[in-house]
Amino acid sequence: MNDPLWVTFIKALVLVLVLLGGFAYMTLIERRLLGAFQHRIGPNRVGPFGLLQPIADAIKAIFKEDIIVSAADKVVYVLAPGISIIFALVAFGAIPAGPAKSLFGANPWVMNLDVGVLYILAMTSIGVYGIFLGGWASNSKYSLLGSLRSSAQIISYELGMGLAVLSVIMIGGTLNLQKLVELNVWSISPWLWPGLVIAFVAFLIAGTAEINRVPFDLPEAEQELVAGYQTEYTSIKWALYQMAEYVNMFTSAAFISTLFLGGWRAPGFFNAIIPGMASWPIVWLVVKMAIFIFLFIWLKATFMRLRYDQLMRFGWLYLFEIGLFAALLTGAVIAFVL
Repeated sequence: MNDPLWVTFIKALVLVLVLLGGFAYMTLIERRLLGAFQHRIGPNRVGPFGLLQPIADAIKAIFKEDIIVSAADKVVYVLAPGISIIFALVAFGAIPAGPAKSLFGANPWVMNLDVGVLYILAMTSIGVYGIFLGGWASNSKYSLLGSLRSSAQIISYELGMGLAVLSVIMIGGTLNLQKLVELNVWSISPWLWPGLVIAFVAFLIAGTAEINRVPFDLPEAEQELVAGYQTEYTSIKWALYQMAEYVNMFTSAAFISTLFLGGWRAPGFFNAIIPGMASWPIVWLVVKMAIFIFLFIWLKATFMRLRYDQLMRFGWLYLFEIGLFAALLTGAVIAFVL
């Protein structure tokens, strides 16, 4: 049973507003955390504790001069940032945020798709077209190199990510994210745990590369490419690319949590200690997402950017094989042990 169209529209609108508000304050949280990691203060001037800094940044982005490069392909140049943010937003709609027929209606959030896993992988993959088209349409060698790097990076790391996801799909026997959460793949057999652990590590690394976070942020390497595919963008169009990056970070954190950590379900020991905590599904999903987002920020403060040849070598010679080994190990356990 699906929700009426107007209910789906309202939930989608609420989700978009939450994600965009989360993007605004995620920039503040990240800058404050990076300041703490690097023994400095971070933004703290605009409003109490710097809480109005995102609003000041938004006003600045809106009122800055909107430059369109004279030699650019103007239609594609303008549309490209919109492509990135639109597909970043629609990807999150398939993440289940609670049990079916809960306070979110018939669907656990916006959509309950039988092919939810494939849907998210497809939407996040299409988002790279916004980066590539923006770099190409800018008519700049730095932008074009950044967009080409992003395309090659996505192709390289999606193979390892897909193989890591395959382990979970083989265990669960479904592509429906809601059913995978309810099944709890870790509870089926301890024999499956080694493959799941390896798949989790591979997926986490590939997910970091997919959203262009350090140490995999080669498409916008400042020391080499000025700002990569964003070099010729200003004002609100530049801000749209930033929004897309952070929304993709939210989606990656939610996707990892849903596939490997039970999504909206409370940990088993919490159910035993505090039974009421299990009735807060959205809280548990946000907590698990926050753990991975903190990890992404921690990586940014800790690691240096890889060289491009190191990035590609790691994706093809190590991550692909790790994901393949996890899938083969899981398949062997299912075929010969269970």
